[in-house]
Amino acid sequence: MTFPVVGMVGGGQLARMTHEAGIPLGIRFKLLSDTPQDSAAQVVGDVVIGDHRDLDTLREFARDCDVITFDHEHVPIDHLRALEAEGIPVRPGPDALLHAQDKGRMRARLAGLGVPCPRHRIVTDPADVSAFAEEAGGYPVVLKTVRGGYDGKGVWVVRTEAEAADPFRAGVPVLAEEKVEFTRELAANVVRSPHGQAVAYPVVESQQVDGVCDTVIAPAPGLDEELAGQAQRLALTIAAELGVVGHLAVELFETPDGRILVNELAMRPHNSGHWTQDGAVTSQFANHLRAVLDLPLGDPRPRAPWTVMSNVLGGDYPDMYAAYLHCMARDPQLKIHMYGKDVKPGRKVGHVNTCGDDLAEVRERARHAADYLRGTITE
Repeated sequence: MTFPVVGMVGGGQLARMTHEAGIPLGIRFKLLSDTPQDSAAQVVGDVVIGDHRDLDTLREFARDCDVITFDHEHVPIDHLRALEAEGIPVRPGPDALLHAQDKGRMRARLAGLGVPCPRHRIVTDPADVSAFAEEAGGYPVVLKTVRGGYDGKGVWVVRTEAEAADPFRAGVPVLAEEKVEFTRELAANVVRSPHGQAVAYPVVESQQVDGVCDTVIAPAPGLDEELAGQAQRLALTIAAELGVVGHLAVELFETPDGRILVNELAMRPHNSGHWTQDGAVTSQFANHLRAVLDLPLGDPRPRAPWTVMSNVLGGDYPDMYAAYLHCMARDPQLKIHMYGKDVKPGRKVGHVNTCGDDLAEVRERARHAADYLRGTITE
């Protein structure tokens, strides 16, 4: 029996964990990575080192792949259209992926679909930012470069016209958005296959620190059942309308008056779905692979009442392996996932998952393990 070859463009931790999910399925995996030291390149057997921005490199990489997918959204859309024209399945396809690459296009399309979003528009200079601020109720406002931002990069909260100059120095269009007053951030994760089958995971609460995801709680505690259903339906609608194949994360604001607004989209496995590795019947990574191969999707239901994921960020304590003994002895149910990255302050180098019946206990276990591995606590 010949099993399919999935070509993954990008060698980060998302590719590493997607490869892991494919092993029990017998799926062969091929990786296009920037360097041999990248997270996934350390564990995948078939690795091509090359530039995802080069069309000839992409063509050569894709030659013996049954489908191409991604662990980031930075491959030029024209290159993906060229691959599709040559008969190579690309999932998600370029028509969907451009909405994850370009925040301006994403906002325009979602607005056309009637999806609730913050007030927004493209702005041309600092004076235009002030004009937008007046339209949106005043400063502060949020400015985003339409391309390339992640984990708080490419995002500014500005309070005056003078502060609005920096984003325009990048030389790309700038999107202005109202600064939403929200009670918390949520994420709705769904997976959709080419023939339209789709599944929705429980809506989660996503807690950010300095623009970086720190903790995810599944399901979001205290979330109104109707609002949770609305978030799942919204994510499924976006996936269908944009033609997404694979995993889609819809990041949301929950407002004090009980509404949800779409913040960002990610068309790949996502940090807000890492809890599914140990807390769901079928992980986001396994379902992403099933979707891009058009296999029947797996059960997204949780295995435990509560699962908490905490990111392990690099600190001043480089020897994380020495901390395993304490963490594993203290909590035998703890699940540690490390990415094979060099430890640098603030860098995502892994995450931990904890599950259980008592939310306060589950949260404490996850926080203790993440902090101990980082070296911010020593007992």
